[in-house]
Formats: sequence, C-alpha cells, structure tokens
Amino acid sequence: MAIWNGDITTGLLNELNKNTLGEFFEINFTEVGEDFIKATMPVINKTRQPFGLLHGGASVALAETIGSVASWCLINRDLFMGVGIEINASHVKAVTEGMVTAVCSPLKIGGKTHIWDIKIFNEKEEVCCVSRFTAMVISKPK
Repeated sequence: MAIWNGDITTGLLNELNKNTLGEFFEINFTEVGEDFIKATMPVINKTRQPFGLLHGGASVALAETIGSVASWCLINRDLFMGVGIEINASHVKAVTEGMVTAVCSPLKIGGKTHIWDIKIFNEKEEVCCVSRFTAMVISKPK
C-alpha cells in the first residue's frame, strides 16, 4: 500500500534541494516507491573526509535530507512541517569513490512523530551506513 500522496515525484523532491546543503552535496532523488524513497550522493572531494573516505557527516546529511523529505511528503505542507529531533548513524563500511544510494522507509508514522529507517549502500549494494531518523510534525510559523 502506497503511503505517499499521488503528487510525489522525483522531480518535485529534487526541486526541494535547490540552494541547500542537499544541492551542494549533489544529493539526487532517484525513485519513489510505494513505501520508500531513494536518493544518491557522489563520493567526491566535498563529501570525503581528509583521509579519502566518505565523511560520516556527509552520510548523516544524506540520511537527514532523505528522512526530512520523506516526512514532508506525508504532511499537509500548507499547515505543517517536519523537523528533525534525533538522528543516529552506524558507519559499517568505508567508501572511497563512486556513488552511494540511500533508501528511506518508515518504521512508525504517527500524528506528531515519524521514525525512518535509512540504509546507505555502495555501488556493490553493500550496506555502508545504517541510520534512524526521527522527525516531529509542527505547525508552520506564521
């Protein structure tokens, strides 16, 4: 069963990245499934740490970006917004080049909180990071 509103497309999601950290890190939404969203990010100089590996902070930025956008997809965007209140990440495999892909799926969707499971894979489809992201749904400022 699809959890997204019918108007959710990768084009719409990529528009959200304009002039943000997501655009700077070249995060690109690539697929909207029935109960998941996928996004990619290149492993390039601006997403690497000084020792040549994908920066853990860049992985967390990818996870928070896709989780925040997933919550945005579920709410009345005229009245509410989803804001991150907690994120954790376990970096389980180093990545030095190529593209990583994040897959975000719901663990719990409540009226006030959304909890997302986000796994980041390398090009060999090996898990390199596992994250859990919690968003709180709040009223938009007036």
